[in-house]
Amino acid sequence: MAGNRQQAAEKALHDQTNILPRGRLLVVFAGLAISLFISFVDQNGITVTLPSIAEDLNGKDTISWAGTSSLIANTMFSVLYGRLSDIFGRKIVYLCALALLCIADLLCGLSQNAAMFYVFRGLAGVAGGGISSLAMIIVSDVVTLEQRGKYQGILGAALGIANVVGPFIAAAFILRATWRGFFWMLAPLAACSIVVGYFLIPDTAAKGSFRTNLKKIDYFGIIASSIGIIFLLIPISGGGSYFVWDSPMVISMLVIGGLSLITFFFIEWKIAVLPMLPMEFFKNKVIVALFLQSFLLGAVYQAYLYYLPLYYQNARGWSPIVSAALTCPMVACQSISSVLSGQYISRQKRYGEVIWFGFGMWTLGAGLTLLFNTSTHPAAIAVIVAITGTGVGCTFQPTLVAFQAHCTKRQRAVVISDRNFFRCMGGACGLAISGAVLQATLRSHLPAGYKNLSDSTYSLPSQSSVPEAAWGGIVDAYTAASKAVFILQVPLIGVCFLACLLIRDHGLERPKDAAELEEERRREIEAREKSADSSETTSQVLTPERRSVEREDGNGGGNEKGREEV
Repeated sequence: MAGNRQQAAEKALHDQTNILPRGRLLVVFAGLAISLFISFVDQNGITVTLPSIAEDLNGKDTISWAGTSSLIANTMFSVLYGRLSDIFGRKIVYLCALALLCIADLLCGLSQNAAMFYVFRGLAGVAGGGISSLAMIIVSDVVTLEQRGKYQGILGAALGIANVVGPFIAAAFILRATWRGFFWMLAPLAACSIVVGYFLIPDTAAKGSFRTNLKKIDYFGIIASSIGIIFLLIPISGGGSYFVWDSPMVISMLVIGGLSLITFFFIEWKIAVLPMLPMEFFKNKVIVALFLQSFLLGAVYQAYLYYLPLYYQNARGWSPIVSAALTCPMVACQSISSVLSGQYISRQKRYGEVIWFGFGMWTLGAGLTLLFNTSTHPAAIAVIVAITGTGVGCTFQPTLVAFQAHCTKRQRAVVISDRNFFRCMGGACGLAISGAVLQATLRSHLPAGYKNLSDSTYSLPSQSSVPEAAWGGIVDAYTAASKAVFILQVPLIGVCFLACLLIRDHGLERPKDAAELEEERRREIEAREKSADSSETTSQVLTPERRSVEREDGNGGGNEKGREEV
C-alpha cells in the first residue's frame, strides 16, 4: 500500500530534465564548478585557521567543535536536498544554499566568542551540503547520462583542487592579515555565484502552489533523521576527549540516536509519501553495494585529509607549508584521474572497470602508507599518496554515475543526495574512530610522565620544554599513533574493493519506471494506429485500379493484361 502511494507520488513529480546546447552548458557548468570550489575551500581551508581562531576566541579546549558542528549539519541536511529540489525546483534550492553560505561566512568573520563561531559553522555546513548535492543534481538535469561521466569528472577535479588550495589561501590570510579575512573573502564570492546562477541556470520547476508543495515535505522523516544524526554524531565525535565513553550521557545519546534512525527507516518505508531515502533502493544489491562504498570511502578519505598532515607535522616535524605541499601529489592525481575516468566513461559507455581500478589503486596506496616512519624519504611519500589520489579520482564521481545508471530518471536527484548523506556519515564516523585509535595508541606509547599529551593529539609540545632524552620517545609515539590510523584504513578501503564484485555494469542505459514504460507503450500504440491508417489509405487509393482489373477479367481473356496494368 505504502509502496504504491510512494510510486504514485513520484510519478506526479515534474520532470526537470532540460538538456542544454553545448555553448550554454559550458557556461552553466563553469558556474556550478566555481560554486562547488568555493564550498570546499570553505570546508577544508578552516583547518589551518583553527589554532588562530581558538586563541582569539578563547576556545582552545573546544575548537574541534568548529569542524564537528559543520560536519554534523552537513550530514543532517544532505539527505533532505534531493526531495526539496524535486518539490520546489533545483534552481531555488541551489540559490538558497549559496545565500546561506554567504551569510554564514560573513557571520563567522564577525563572531565574538567560540559558541557563536560554532553555530555559524553549522550554518555553513548546511549550505555546503546543499551546494554539493545541487551542483551534481543540476548536472544530471542538463547533461545526458552518456555524457555525465565527463562532466562529473571535471566537478571531481574542482573538488580535489579546492581541498588543497583552501589551506594555502587560509594560511596566506593568517600570515598577512587575519583569520576573519578568509571568511570575508568567501562571502562575496558566494554572492557573485548567486547572481551568476540566477541568470544562467534554467528554471525548470513546476508552477504550483507553495502551500501545496509544503505538504509534500517528509516532516516526520526530517525530525527522526535529525535527532538520530545529532544524538549519534555528537557522542561519537566527542567520545574519549570531551565525553567519557561509558558515561550515562553518552550511552543515553547513542541509544536515543540509534532508535531515532530505526524510526526514520520505518517512516521512509511505511509512512512518507515522498521519502527522502526510498526503501526501494535497498532491494537493488548494486545500489546497496554503492551505498556501502560511499560510506567507507567517506570515512577513509576524511581520515587521510585530517591525519596525513598530522603525520607530516608531528611525526616528521615539517612545517604546515611543507605538509600542504606533500598533500599536493594526492590532490593533483585525484584531479587528473577524475577527468580521465570521466572521459573514459563517456566514450566507452562503461564504468565498472573504472571503479575496480580506482578501488584497487586506493587499496594499494593505503597498504603502502604502512611504510611511513620517521625516516621515509619525501619522494617515496609523494609517490604513495599520488597512487592513493589516483584511486580517489577514479571512485568519487564514477560511483555517482553508477548510482544514476541503476535508478530511474525520477529518482536521480534523491539518489544523489542519499549518496552524499552516506558519504558524510561515513566521514563523521571515520574521523571519530580514527581519532579514538590515534589517542589510544598515543597514550600507550608515550614515555612515562608524558601520558597527559594524549589529551591533545593534534600538536606536539615545544621541543625546548622537553628533555632531549624524552623527545625521541614522544616523536616515536606520534609516529606509532599515525601508523595505527593508517592501518585502520586498509581493511575499510579493502571492503570497498571487494564490494565491486556486487556491481554489475549494464552500460549507461538507466532502468525505466512505470510512467516511462507506460509512455513508451502509448507511443507504440499510436505508431501502430498511424501505420494502420496509412495502410488503409493506400488500400483505398488502389481500389479503383483493382476494380478495373476485375472488370477486364470479367470480359474474358484480359487477365494477363489487367495484371500488367496493375
